[in-house]
Amino acid sequence: MDRAIIAELLRDGRLPVRALAERVHISRANAYARLTRLMDDGVITGFTAELDTNKAGLGTSAYVSVTIEQNAWRAVSAGLRDIPHVEHFAMVGGDYDLLVLVRAPDNAALRDVVLERIQGIPGVRGTRTWLVFEEARGRGTEWAPRQG
Repeated sequence: MDRAIIAELLRDGRLPVRALAERVHISRANAYARLTRLMDDGVITGFTAELDTNKAGLGTSAYVSVTIEQNAWRAVSAGLRDIPHVEHFAMVGGDYDLLVLVRAPDNAALRDVVLERIQGIPGVRGTRTWLVFEEARGRGTEWAPRQG
């Protein structure tokens, strides 16, 4: 049942609890209780809007790979959290240490983020930038209820 609730909320995060209960075929009280538990347990961490980044004024997107000095993760992570236009970053395995998603209004702002701000964080050794030309969503995880 929790998976069905998650599936419905991923389709429409603004869904009223009454409608959610109807869609997953449980009582409104049960839906409230399950939703509260999912939030209290940290499974659902919040609700957000999906944006068209171009229409929102963020027409330039790029993935930036970052190499850092050994043991610099905490300092670099703290520095990245404070940089405007850094949407997401992750520690990764492979040729680079971090992968950063930057969404900026234009190339000049992107340049500032990468060359001045990211490269200015103590512990950053180097960056490589890939400009995003087009984006699409994948299928994602199936959150429909398990059978059986």
